[in-house]
Amino acid sequence: MPPPPSISLGFGAAYGTAKSGVGISAMGILRPDLVMRSIVPVVMAGIIGIYGLVVSVLVSDGLKAQMPLYTGFVQLGAGLSVGLSGLAAGFAIGIVGDAGVRATVQQPRLFVGMILILIFAEVLALYGLIVGLILNTKAEANISCESSGI
Repeated sequence: MPPPPSISLGFGAAYGTAKSGVGISAMGILRPDLVMRSIVPVVMAGIIGIYGLVVSVLVSDGLKAQMPLYTGFVQLGAGLSVGLSGLAAGFAIGIVGDAGVRATVQQPRLFVGMILILIFAEVLALYGLIVGLILNTKAEANISCESSGI
């Protein structure tokens, strides 16, 4: 059973990038000098995609033509862990990034608060990566199901 690609992780990174980019574009009309400073949410959303790449490479190293069902399900769990946490983090980064860069135009002191919230949102994806890595190390266990004769 091959593991699924972490497609939901790509959705999270894409949504975070798109939503934050819209906010940066709207903010750039009023204050073009702050555009480079407000690019932080887009960078953080892009980092989420790297998490999926790491787990995909590690899971693909364990693929074989014949492998136990246990290994397939553990690899599926690793992909889902990283993918779904990345999707949630991407949504959070997109929404906070959009609102944060627009608010920074009106009150520049909100920038630090926006960065802190973005860090907390990014950590959600990092937790999923850690769980995925732990699961992937457990996928190599030599567990086999014996026939019970029923």
